Amino acid sequence: MIKGETIFLRPFTIGDAGALHELQNENRDFFEQFAEERNTDFYTMEAHLKRIIRYEEDSKNDLSYNFGIFTNDGVLVGSISLFQVLRGSLQSAFIGYFLDEKHNGKGYTTEAAKLIVEYAFNELKLHRIEAGVMPHNLASIRVLEKSGFHKEGLALKNVKINGKWEDHQVLAILNPND
Repeated sequence: MIKGETIFLRPFTIGDAGALHELQNENRDFFEQFAEERNTDFYTMEAHLKRIIRYEEDSKNDLSYNFGIFTNDGVLVGSISLFQVLRGSLQSAFIGYFLDEKHNGKGYTTEAAKLIVEYAFNELKLHRIEAGVMPHNLASIRVLEKSGFHKEGLALKNVKINGKWEDHQVLAILNPND
């Protein structure tokens, strides 16, 4: 567990499948504005169980690290991950996150991003974390900038979202200890 002031991060466990299922289904329309394409199976309980099992395997294999964002009273309000972990001469990963729409604006995502960056640099010994954000998603860009990320450029037609190739603002943060 990674403890913050108002939230904590914890790797997902099988016991979180119901809460994750509820979070994704309640926020389906909101999340799909910014997410890669998802089929209808994505929203089933079985898919969430399989996803959590895969998260555990990926973490063991140093491929990705997936955490729930929980309020201090234990309510799951979002997810944050480091994915596409690359080792060797790169030592990098991408960051991604989702927060329950009704909890936006409370600082939870910024706090979660700062916590996972600290974890990535201090525990995983990564050198660089990169993010891609649709340019009109100003709230997400602000989260990253408040967490120390800097803009690097625009990746044109980078991710297919809702059947359309979307540009993404590229932001990154480097490990200050390297």
